[in-house]
This record gives sequence, structure tokens and C-alpha cells, in this order.
Amino acid sequence: MSRTGRITFLQINDSHAYISPHPELFWQGSRNRFLRCGGYARIAHIFNTVRSEHGDSVVTLDNGDTLHGTYPVIQSQGEAMIPVLNSLCFDAMTAHWEFAYGPAHFKALSRQLNYPVLALNCYDETSHALIFPPYTIIERGGLRIGIIGIANTIVDKTMPSSFSEGIYLTLGNEELPAYIRELREEHRVDLVVVLSHLGFPQDVQLASQVRGIDVLLSGHTHNRMYAPVMEHGTVFIQSGCHGSFVGRLDITVEGGSITGHSHELIPVTESIPPDPQVNALVHEVTAPHQELLQQVVGTTQIPLHRYGVMETTMDNLLLESLLHASHAELAFSNGWRYGAPITPGPLTMNDLWNIVPTNPPLTLCDITGEELKTMMEENLEHTFSRNPYNQMGGYVKRCMGLHIYFKIENPEGYRILEIFINGKKIKSRHIYRCCFLTTQGIPEKYGENRQVLSVHAIEALSEYVASTSRVAPHLQGTIVPI
Repeated sequence: MSRTGRITFLQINDSHAYISPHPELFWQGSRNRFLRCGGYARIAHIFNTVRSEHGDSVVTLDNGDTLHGTYPVIQSQGEAMIPVLNSLCFDAMTAHWEFAYGPAHFKALSRQLNYPVLALNCYDETSHALIFPPYTIIERGGLRIGIIGIANTIVDKTMPSSFSEGIYLTLGNEELPAYIRELREEHRVDLVVVLSHLGFPQDVQLASQVRGIDVLLSGHTHNRMYAPVMEHGTVFIQSGCHGSFVGRLDITVEGGSITGHSHELIPVTESIPPDPQVNALVHEVTAPHQELLQQVVGTTQIPLHRYGVMETTMDNLLLESLLHASHAELAFSNGWRYGAPITPGPLTMNDLWNIVPTNPPLTLCDITGEELKTMMEENLEHTFSRNPYNQMGGYVKRCMGLHIYFKIENPEGYRILEIFINGKKIKSRHIYRCCFLTTQGIPEKYGENRQVLSVHAIEALSEYVASTSRVAPHLQGTIVPI
């Protein structure tokens, strides 16, 4: 006999280790405004308040991009964040940037959590065995709930090779139906929940092709969904980034089906009091680093953020520093989404580390005009592919020293209409000297004569900011859809 009940899901996704409050950008008509948001102590208060209201009918889930992204957490290789996460009593998580420490270390971190990391699509490349369990089953509000995890599939495809040493990842769409059947037929669950870090476009396509998903909690693409989406009977939510929002989804189950749902995207603002216990744990993580991180290195005249798919002020500052340090013609970095906004005023070391927390070395290479065009066509396809499953990355690759005019709607390989290098039309056989960060800036298959410099990203940023009294890295129209 099918059971009846009411379940409250609480979700965070893509917090990127922002355990403390920080500026967050909000759109208000044609203007941007910034509020101080986030902090795990405030998230804990929200969780505890909802649990006190709804008892054992609350499920708390984390979509990943959690254990990597800010200086104090990265310096500990993720270890420092474990007590904070355990104090929030999540039911499960999946992963993406957690693999940046290497799969072996991430696996060791996962064993310290008091809840499972789930990934039905992450395999040992030798034995082909799953690295993490594909699902977990919990009982809440009188219902049996099966939770399936899908980790981000690009870890071994577009990210540095150290992220996927000894493992490989699939999209997960082929494996998912069998696990849904197993949960429903063998374990007699009342609800199937998918916890995914594929990204919202991929998740919508997944739900359109795979039947039997009741709830899908989405991550990776940093969507602020102020209302849930329904796709082939699946209820979707995604809840921003940087821990600035908590997504709440209340569902009613009757006769084995969802008969009602309501949703709220909760901004984690300063009006929410911090939980004292979690606040103390966060202080333990951050306090040893404050002397370094609060050092002022300069000022910015304009807001710096990454909330733009083509070009952003934050990345332009980074690229300007690469050109300043390397004297190259062109600069490239990845279209990272993470990095909380920086408001006009003093720039601190904490701000610089938030821009590029991995602090990779600068690398130079020679690349032909033809290769540049091919590389950028590939990047545009990874960003705007008509097939969501082929979207593999963040935003468009960040560039400086060139201007590209392209048609988003054109088919793969035919989007770019014109490229100019430092004001002159690109020459196919000409060799250009480029500076970049990691293989996400320029993949290994492009260019030659690679030279890794002794200068790292934070040093380049610090020296550039110090050399400029007040930075103002305005948008330059480097990547323009027409």
C-alpha cells in the first residue's frame, strides 16, 4: 500500500567553501546592488529552524562544489571544513571541485563526513568499480526516500589531469534507469530523488529522457530558481551559489505520487542570526589566516564579479595581471563561475585568493591564429551546445588582447565571424605569444613551446594591483554575440 506524507527538502549547491559571510550581487531592474550574504552559521540557523518546525520530515542535501574554493579551506586540503559540514547534519552530497585535491584525497575526506558522498558515474579506471555509492535510502516523515547522486562529468574531460588520476566519469544517464528500478522494485521507496551536479540544462534533458525521478536537486550552473520547474513529472530546483541562498521545497505525497509542492529560495542575509555552535567552528577555521587575508593590497574603483557569461570585471583584472607579469600579447583563463563579488574600495589578499584560489603558475606558449580560432570555437560549443550533454564547462573562456564577434545560434564550428588580435584581423599562420592559467586556459592540444613561469597567479595579481593606484578593469567587449 502506498504511503502518504509531507517532506521538506533543504538544498545548498556550489558554496565553493564560502563558510563566512561575503558580498553577493542582486539584480534590481537595470542596476546591481550588493548585500552581505551567506555564512554556514546562518545556513545552520535556517536548517535548525525548519527542523524544529517539521521534525523528522526534513531532508538536507548538498550538490557539491563545497570543499574547495577559499583560502582557509584549500590550505587544509579540505580538512578544516569537515567539522563545519558535519555540524549541519546533511543527509548526502555529490561532487565536482572536490576532485581538485585528487581522487584519493577526496575519498579520504569523504570518509570523515557523517553522511555519504554519492556518485553513480565515478569509476576506478582499472577495476571499473564505483568509487562512491550510487545511492542512499533514508526514512523521513513516514516515507522511504531513495537519493541518487550524479557527480559532474567534466572532471576527467576539461579539467586538469590531476583531478581525475585513476578514475573516469560518465554522464550517468545510462546507469540511472537501473538504479531507479532497483530503488523502486527492490527497496520499495516512495520517492526517488536525484542529487545532480551536471548543471541545469543537462538535468532538464536527463529528466526528459529518464522516467521515474520525483525530485531533482540541481547544481553546477549557479541558477537562482525563484520557482520550481516541472519536467516530465519531475520537480526541479537549484539555489544560486556561494551559500548565499538555501532552497526549500515542500512536497506532498499521496498514493505514491507527488500531489502538491511549494518552494522558497531563501536569501541568507544578515537578518538571519548565526548559529553560535557553527559560528565558533567557522571562527576556528578562519582565525589563523586573518592576519594574511586582511592585508590591503590596493583599491578597486568598480565592483568585481563573475556574473557574466561572456566577460567579467573580475576576470579582466586577472587577465590584466597576467599580461603585466608576462609581457605576452594575449591572456587566457577559464570561465570559472566561482568567486564572490568584490565591492568598490580596498582590495585585500582575501579578495585575490577568492579570484583564483588554486594559485596556479603562469604559463606561456606560442599558438597560431588558426589554432586560436579552433580553440575558441570549441569553447563556444562547450558553452552553448544545442545538445545540453555537450556543454562542458563554466562560462566562455576569459580572454584579453583579442576581440571576437560570433553568432550564438550558429552550428558547431561556425559561430565565429571575426577575430581581431590587438586591433588587427587575425592571421591564420601567424604565431601569437600567449599567457594562461592551467590547461583550462589553453588545453594541451593547442600551441607549442610551453614555458611554466616561476610567477604564480596571486603574485601576479598582487604586483599588478600594487603598480596601479586604483584598478578599474572595465568590460572591453572581448567576446561579443551579434
